[in-house]
Amino acid sequence: MNVVKWIKFIKKNINFYRDGFFELPYLSNSPEVIVKSIVNSPSVKHVVEEQAVYRNNPFSKGIMRYREIEEGFWIVATHITFKKNVMLKAIYDDDFPCDYYTLTFSVFESEVKLQNTFADKTPFSSKYWGFKRPGTEVGAYFYKGSVCEFYLYGFSKEWAERNFSFGTLPEENQIKKFLNSDKGFITYQDIVPRATELSKEVWGNLEKSNQDLFSKAILKTQTFQLVSTFFKNAFLDQRIGNFNPLETPDYRKIAKAEKLILDSIASPFLGVEYIAEKVGLSPTKLKLTFKTVHGVSMGQFHKEKKMLLAMQMIQNTDLQIKNIALATGYKSSSKFTANFKSRFGKMPSEIRS
Repeated sequence: MNVVKWIKFIKKNINFYRDGFFELPYLSNSPEVIVKSIVNSPSVKHVVEEQAVYRNNPFSKGIMRYREIEEGFWIVATHITFKKNVMLKAIYDDDFPCDYYTLTFSVFESEVKLQNTFADKTPFSSKYWGFKRPGTEVGAYFYKGSVCEFYLYGFSKEWAERNFSFGTLPEENQIKKFLNSDKGFITYQDIVPRATELSKEVWGNLEKSNQDLFSKAILKTQTFQLVSTFFKNAFLDQRIGNFNPLETPDYRKIAKAEKLILDSIASPFLGVEYIAEKVGLSPTKLKLTFKTVHGVSMGQFHKEKKMLLAMQMIQNTDLQIKNIALATGYKSSSKFTANFKSRFGKMPSEIRS
C-alpha cells in the first residue's frame, strides 16, 4: 500500500468504533513500513534528525523513536498514554514483502486496589513479551488512561537464522513448533530479568539524536542482549500451545478478562465462571483461549500478578512485610512468605534487606 493509499485508508478507518474501542490500524509488513504508516497518520510530527515521531490526537499522546540497528534488525520504541479505549490493529499490504518477525516488550502502568490497608490503591507495573510471526493480524487492546511503553524488535528471517540458528532447534521445542506454524503469536510474562531497567537504558540511547559509532555500538549491544536473553529463556519454556491466530473478538474478550483479574489482584481469584459470564464466553472457551494467549491458566495468571505486586511493594514502599501480605490478600503471613519464596527463591525479608 503506497503512502497515498494509506492516507486515504487511515482517514476512512481511524474512527471505526466497536464494542467500546476505537480501532486504529497500522501497516505491519516490516519495521520500516510500520514507521512510514505512523509517520503518514493524522496528527503526528516527524522529526527526521531525531528519528522520532511525536503524536498528540484525540486517542493518544506519546513519542515513538526508531533505529535500524543493522541490516535486517530494527527497534521501534514508543512511550504513550491512551486518552480513549483503543485497539491497535496490525494489518498487512499484499503488495509488499512480509518476512519480518516482531518481538515486543510491553510495560503497562496502572493502579490496583489493595486489601486491609489505609492506602486504597498502589501503582502496579505489568510486563509482557510477545513474539509474532510475519503476516499475523492481531489486535492489542488498551483502556483509557493506560500509560504504556513498547519496545518492538523487528528482524528478518535471514537475520534471525544467522543470529539464533532456529533451524537447529529440536522439532519438539515449543519455539520450533511455533516457527513451523503458518502464522500466530506467543506471549510470555516476565521472562527476561531486569528487562524494564535495560529497556530504559535503550530508550535513553534512542533519545540521543547524534548517533556516533560508539553510541551505535552500545545500542546494538543493549538490544541484542535483550533479544538473545528472551530466546535463551523461551527455548527452555515447555508450555503447550497450538499458536494459531485468534479471531479479533476473542482478543477483545481476553483483554476484558485480563482487566477483571488485574483490577482484583489483591482479592481472591474471581473464578472462571464469573469471568466467563462477564466477557461473554463459555468457561471452556475462555480457559482455552486465555491459556493460548498468555501461556498460563487464569488462576496461575492471577497468582503470578499477585506475587509481582508484592515484590514491587517490598522494593518500592516502607510497609512492613506482614502488612504487604494483608494488602495483597493473604490472611496468613506464613503462607505469603512460603508462596513468595517458592516464586522468587528468596524470603521477602531478604529482598527488603
